[in-house]
Amino acid sequence: MLRKILLIFLFIILNIGVSAAGVESLKLLEVKDGFNLYFDNKLILTHHVETPCIYVGKGNSDIDMYRGNFNIDENIVEKIGLSDFSITHTDKDVFTVSFSKKEISSMKVLFKIEDSRLTIEFLDYQKDINRLWLRLAANTDEFVYGMGEQFSYFNLRGHHFPVWTAEQGVGRNKDTYVTFLAEKDDKAGGDYYSTYFPLPTFVSSKKYFLHVDGSFYMDFDFRNSNYHELYMWGIPEKIVLNSADSYVDLIVKLTDFFGRQPELPDWVYDGVILGIQGGIDTVLNKLKTAVDSGVNVSGLWVQDWVGKRVTSFGKRLMWNWEYNSDMYPELEKEIKKLKEKGVRFFGYINPYIAIEGNLFKDAKKKGYLGMNSDGEVYLIDFGEFDAGVVDLTKPDAADWYKDVIKNNLIGVGLNGWMADFGEYLPTDILLYNGISAEIMHNEWPALWAKINYDAISESGKLGDIVYFMRAGYTGSQKYCTLVWAGDQFVDWSLDDGIASVIPAALSLGMSGHGLHHSDIGGYTSLFGIKRTKELFMRWTEFAAFTPVMRTHEGNRPDKNWQFDSDKETLLHFARMSTIYKHLKPYLKELVKENAEYGIPVMRPIFMHYEDDLIAHNIKYEYLLGRDLLVAPVYKSEATKWNVYLPDDEWIHLWTGKAFSGGNIEIESPIGEPPVFYRKNSKFLELFKSLKFS
Repeated sequence: MLRKILLIFLFIILNIGVSAAGVESLKLLEVKDGFNLYFDNKLILTHHVETPCIYVGKGNSDIDMYRGNFNIDENIVEKIGLSDFSITHTDKDVFTVSFSKKEISSMKVLFKIEDSRLTIEFLDYQKDINRLWLRLAANTDEFVYGMGEQFSYFNLRGHHFPVWTAEQGVGRNKDTYVTFLAEKDDKAGGDYYSTYFPLPTFVSSKKYFLHVDGSFYMDFDFRNSNYHELYMWGIPEKIVLNSADSYVDLIVKLTDFFGRQPELPDWVYDGVILGIQGGIDTVLNKLKTAVDSGVNVSGLWVQDWVGKRVTSFGKRLMWNWEYNSDMYPELEKEIKKLKEKGVRFFGYINPYIAIEGNLFKDAKKKGYLGMNSDGEVYLIDFGEFDAGVVDLTKPDAADWYKDVIKNNLIGVGLNGWMADFGEYLPTDILLYNGISAEIMHNEWPALWAKINYDAISESGKLGDIVYFMRAGYTGSQKYCTLVWAGDQFVDWSLDDGIASVIPAALSLGMSGHGLHHSDIGGYTSLFGIKRTKELFMRWTEFAAFTPVMRTHEGNRPDKNWQFDSDKETLLHFARMSTIYKHLKPYLKELVKENAEYGIPVMRPIFMHYEDDLIAHNIKYEYLLGRDLLVAPVYKSEATKWNVYLPDDEWIHLWTGKAFSGGNIEIESPIGEPPVFYRKNSKFLELFKSLKFS
């Protein structure tokens, strides 16, 4: 009898526990004239009849594109605050709130726990509603990160961020002369929020992430002290949130949701990937110069393998994706010879094909290109030449383009390529799937990433081939093997120069993509501004402490400083490539950790020092894994550098001097960038020997 009573008591206790857990994970508490919604004991929404959390409306868009730069405007026809509400609790961890505004408009919102995540779905609203504003509860001391790749800000509080993939712009700061000139000449100035890789996803210091499932234009506004406002040009399929007790666990959950990048090939860490072009003789001669000078080379990135054209912008490529036999005769044989020496060959491709080539003619004949409203092939001006858009929404066209990659790139022996230009889809093109290109625009780079991923996966080359992209969106986390930061200006500017790459890597890592690198020295050279020797050398030492080390000659190679422009630069470049190679065991472990758990290789300091409030606002330093702290020098003529160290035992890489944390000033001549390692690292001996590399 006693045993039976104990069993009944245990059953009651367990069931009370389950019920309590359910209530704790999702809780909706009514207050006078409103309610508060909690998820995992975190306040997510607060609604009051006088301050609604949800608005609906109607609007018309006006979007104009010029060479990947977009002017976006709209006319809001109406905006209605749905102040009235009624709550229905249908099941454990399921609530429905019916919002309305008298007889004018209404919408039901379903809150439920699904796969341990909070999902929010929008139901039963008028068909002509195409605008939605949702306000989330915020704290004055809250930090916000993510939103894809953000170049100007890391902590996003105090600013708003449109979600629209586009050219990042030149200058990216409306107060600079470079931005003014770029805007005046080519509508290409950009702004602080311009990015190739936006995401409708953010991470809060309240230890939750939020993702909006939709590809229409959005604008996330973090300027109000009491709420974050998400503005959407459509009604999302759902909004997803999850919570954790630490940033590391939160990123693990975020990447569980999105998917993760595969590990990089082992050979990547054996040295730098040299960006060289100009024909096979030039490429091989420059390779010899590099190797003879002690440069560790893992690959050659030869973007003009398809041939070239010259425009007023500089050297461009022939967008017909097969190797140019005049510039690169018997390329397959040359690639095999290089591979025998431990050097892989990289090329270039994008999802557009120039009208002069045989691929365009084939695609047009088969109906594989996007169309305009007149029923003709849609042509995009890419800067003094036109190209058609391969319609990736058409299964036959997607398979055809995968075959182009399999046969013309993988089949020739390429071990990697730049998969460029995912952000250019115009909003008035007609696509096979019938969905408006305004909706498909953001999704386009993710489709492009999947084409590349599937091509190498179906060829059995996943893990041996790596492609890098600048454009991305939801889904790119799983299908893009590596991100590069895009086309930075060849200067020291915070918004578009060497410094901008650091918050770009950190924000993308907090958005679920943990493999990031940049063009050493930058890319864009305009208005008489050229890459200097000092900039190239500083960017080189920064790149040595990133997942991948790769150069780019830039859009005006002959006018910009290169790795072999003088002996001093070449020797510096060789030494930094040796340091990068020396870090191989450490970098491989970090990349494996990213593949298995989604923890980025380049990490914000607060990821491992959560109680350090100062660290939450640092955007120009980072942790390379758990054990290296890197503070790149991003100002010209600087020989000393101010560094913030979190509370720990740190060793200065070049002098062996110990520090315990706080603000310090350190000698930082070229060749000795501010780098520190943790004394308690299991890689201690590896780090100690770095200064002798």
